[in-house]
Amino acid sequence: MRRFHKMHGLGNDFVVLDARAQPLAMTAERARLLADRHRGIGCDQLILLEPVEGATARMRIFNPDGGEVEACGNATRCVATLLGDGATIETRGGRLEARLTGDGATISMGAPRFDWDAIPLAYPLDTAALPVAWEGLAPVRPPMAVNMGNPHIVFFVPDCDAVDLGAVGPAIETDPLFPARINVNIATITARDAIRLRVWERGAGATLACGTGACATAVAAIRAGLCDPVLSVTLPGGTLRLAWHAGGPVQMTGPARYVFGGEIDLEALAP
Repeated sequence: MRRFHKMHGLGNDFVVLDARAQPLAMTAERARLLADRHRGIGCDQLILLEPVEGATARMRIFNPDGGEVEACGNATRCVATLLGDGATIETRGGRLEARLTGDGATISMGAPRFDWDAIPLAYPLDTAALPVAWEGLAPVRPPMAVNMGNPHIVFFVPDCDAVDLGAVGPAIETDPLFPARINVNIATITARDAIRLRVWERGAGATLACGTGACATAVAAIRAGLCDPVLSVTLPGGTLRLAWHAGGPVQMTGPARYVFGGEIDLEALAP
């Protein structure tokens, strides 16, 4: 039997397994079964904590399709509340610093990257204004690509709620332009300090919230001169506060909720 924690950040929900003291082998199949809402515990992402030299913990992130990804902002806030104030969390996307707040955490998410091969793209393009288009989207400016530890493309549209995310999301995620696939952010700017956002996450689909997506969207808006350096991003699950100054790390502040804990027999999981 293994102890697990069920948590969420703005409705983006996670199963957290702490393997720092007792090692746990994680496979794609096991991650898929744990994330299955009918045959497992159910979550948007499975989080595995492991020991690592020089940090409080290593955080590994698995999508419901079993694929391991580099970063997850909402999960980082949840993990920070488990690890305690001042935690340093190692991810495949970089090392993140956490500070607890009243109902969650502020995470220093690292500096965004913009080079085409850091996104990555399949070939060189101007990531600040990608000369690409997809049916079903009529953005107010060319989309921007941002790496926030994981790859994102950001579209600014007149009304993000009017976009058929279930149609355009998977088409863009799997486009050959993105060899590692990509997270798709559809955003509407409502004020100099406010954005509405919907996100299609690679390997997970539409989620109630995406922390790295909010970071990437804020960076894109600030970089394009559309928003101020401190702003709010509102997703279907709630609102995050973001701050970014060019050349520095993105600061993300938002809630984290502990839902319940329990034990599971991993060997009993079956398709």
